[in-house]
Amino acid sequence: MIRLFVNIDHVATVREARKTLEPDPLQAALLAEKAGAHGITAHLREDRRHIQDDDIKRLREGVTTPFNLEMASVDEMVQIALNIRPDQVSLVPEKRQEITTEGGLNILEQERHLSEVGKQIKQKGILFSLFIDPDPAQVTASKRVGADSIEFNTGAYSESANSEEAKELLARLSQAAKLAHGSGLRVFAGHGLTNDSVQAVAAIPEIEELNIGHHIVSRSIFVGMEESVKEMLISIKKGVGLRP
Repeated sequence: MIRLFVNIDHVATVREARKTLEPDPLQAALLAEKAGAHGITAHLREDRRHIQDDDIKRLREGVTTPFNLEMASVDEMVQIALNIRPDQVSLVPEKRQEITTEGGLNILEQERHLSEVGKQIKQKGILFSLFIDPDPAQVTASKRVGADSIEFNTGAYSESANSEEAKELLARLSQAAKLAHGSGLRVFAGHGLTNDSVQAVAAIPEIEELNIGHHIVSRSIFVGMEESVKEMLISIKKGVGLRP
């Protein structure tokens, strides 16, 4: 079974719309765990548009499954990670003006910097992951900078205009996953996946972990967090059943 990490960022988005105390991201995380989630993900952005510093502290202390902290590779975030010590740090690109993450990291442009960040992270016993597009050059660069794992950006696939485009993007994802796995990297994926679109991604044998947030949180408005997580787990299981 592929591991499902539930990203609870957008629970905080609703809270921050009113700058109040609810809904609580930690409570959402605990419900996700109760429903069978294998881990929890949260992105502490530099502009603090949703998740706040106190959320990260409370999540680190409160969740019982592995905690994955998404963040930009800047000094402020590195220090927070070293202090909080999540189970895993996932470095992602970040632009102040973007609505959500628009693409993967360009490892080739910052190999030295990412290598230095990775060393600091790994010295604390924290797993070091990089969010990249399914590009062979980015995969090999991720290996060079010492990543333990890579998370492939499935945004383009999730937004594909038709079945032919989706098929082409899935083939690219599959090829990149084989390359990453063959080089000793653990292979994760996520961004924009839904109960329907996740199945084809889960069918790729090398993928062992998925990070999914927006769709699960959206569905939870109508069916509740536990039921939404269970729905996603069922969809992932169907995808795994399609593996060759």
